[in-house]
Amino acid sequence: MSVRVSHAINLFGGGFNCAQAVLSSFSTDFGLDIIDALRVSGMFGSGMGQMGSVCGAVTGAFMVIGLKYSKTRTGEDPQKMEGYALVRKFTERFIELHGTINCRNLIGVDLNTPEGIAVARENKLFETHCVNFVGDAVKILEEIIPG
Repeated sequence: MSVRVSHAINLFGGGFNCAQAVLSSFSTDFGLDIIDALRVSGMFGSGMGQMGSVCGAVTGAFMVIGLKYSKTRTGEDPQKMEGYALVRKFTERFIELHGTINCRNLIGVDLNTPEGIAVARENKLFETHCVNFVGDAVKILEEIIPG
């Protein structure tokens, strides 16, 4: 297990959300302080603000790709397009492993309701399912983002 995967899984196990775990495992590599990474990704867990939409591990991965490939100056369109291609590549690989990038479908409950959250906690879905999504997101990023 890589240092980044271990970091992400430990952070997630410590109560941080999936997006925070993924983004912070790469943040300092791209000049983003870990505290700032935790802040910016803090509302993307459980499918974007507990809405069960796109998995937080996936949105965290997109943020990592953005740290390296986002356009920040005029003339960086080729870099931006390379980033978009990596987002698609990441998504394809994640779907190959898990069938979808949608949180509600990944864990089979609606985290947008108190009942859904209770079911997820009772069945330990975060510990048995989401931790795998976090680890796999980091592994895929390590494979697709050049050194």
